Order: sequence, then structure tokens, then C-alpha cells
Amino acid sequence: MKRQMALTAELIARYQSAMRDEGPEPCEHHSPGDYEAIVSTMLASHPQGQDAWLFAYGSLMWKPEVEYLEERRAVVHGWHRAFCFRIYRHRGTLRAPGLMLALDRGGQCEGILYRLPSTSLHAQLAKLFRREFTVKPINSKPRWVTVTAGTRRMPAIAFVMNRASPAYVGKLAMAQKADILAKACGHDGSCAEYLFNTVSHLEERGIHDRYLWQLQQLVAERLGSAHSCALDAALQHPPDEAETAL
Repeated sequence: MKRQMALTAELIARYQSAMRDEGPEPCEHHSPGDYEAIVSTMLASHPQGQDAWLFAYGSLMWKPEVEYLEERRAVVHGWHRAFCFRIYRHRGTLRAPGLMLALDRGGQCEGILYRLPSTSLHAQLAKLFRREFTVKPINSKPRWVTVTAGTRRMPAIAFVMNRASPAYVGKLAMAQKADILAKACGHDGSCAEYLFNTVSHLEERGIHDRYLWQLQQLVAERLGSAHSCALDAALQHPPDEAETAL
């Protein structure tokens, strides 16, 4: 039986407004040479001429932006999916930061594997890394992890949390995370929309993440409560008749 999400696109649309891109964060950013060095380091331990696997647990599931040969479900042990670092651009601002997913230490995470062709691996990783991280130190950094797909274990690239990053928030209470996700929005959309897309695509693939499912319910409650408060305020303070006649 398909579960019905409390968080909906309609509910999100009530509070998601177009934001202006305020530009790069005021901190040090990676140069083309930095990206090239990181790609080279990642590929140094990968057999030349072989395809590589990429583990997706968040937006890569619904916006991969990579060329892949096949997709399959997989589990990574020793890491779990969590909203664990602050973002100040894209789905947040410097004045109202958002939260973003990464793999944090402990537990396990079920997600999607993409098989990337060896013929374009270097170029694809270079493009992917530019999308996934920009500031120094890296928040969500690439590394090789061991994943299990069916009965097969294999290495895959995943983006894991750099706990040394000042953006790392540690173990915030679920209520605190829900408060932030319900309010944060940037020029790429809101954190609530990101959460909705992630949970939706997990469920479509038969993956139920209890942590994210609880979060979407909490965020939906906050958005619904904000809508109710707005309606109450409108009823208690109706517009002046002279104003409505203009």
C-alpha cells in the first residue's frame, strides 16, 4: 500500500517565492586546479579503463546530471543520510541558512547506484564535483565507500560529511531541523521542496527512510500551521473597505 505524504507540492508552493541569487558566499572557493587535483586523487585508486559506481542518496536521485549505463538499489553501511550542514546559497541565504543532506557517520543508508562509463569518467567527475561543492573546506566531500547491491559488494563514490567543516551542525533535534527546513528558501527553491523531492523519489523506488518520513510530516505541520495562522490573521484584520475599493 502506497504511503501518503503529509508534505505536498501544493503546500510547499504556498510559501516558496522567487528569490534573488545574492552571489557566492564570502569565503574561499575552489579553483579549476583544485577540482582537477581532487578528481585525480579519486581516480588514482580506481582501475584505469573500468566503469565506476556513484552512490546517490539525495538530489542525485532526481537530478543526476551524469551519464550512466545502469541504475540499481544499494546499501552503504557505516553511514546514514542526514540533514547535517548549513547552506547559505541555493536553498538558503546568509540571513536565513538552510540545511542540506550528506552521509554522516554511523548506521546505514539505502540509495541508488549509477554505473558511470569509463570513457567519460574524468569529465563527469569534474562536472559533478563542481556541482556538489564550491567552498573551502569542503562540506560534503567525495570518497570511496563500500556498498552492497544484492549479494554483491563493490566500491562506489559517495559524498560524505566533513565534520571539520564549520557548516556541520551535528545532531540537531528533529524539531529544530523541521523549523529550518520549513522556512529556508533560496534562488534554487526551498529546503521543503528538496525534502519533498527526496522522499518522493525514495518512495517511488520502494525505499522508505523513517528519518526523512518523520521530517516531512513535521515540516508539513509547520507549513500547515503557518497557513492557518495567516488565515486567522486575515479574518481578524480584514482589509479596509476603502482599500478594497481602490
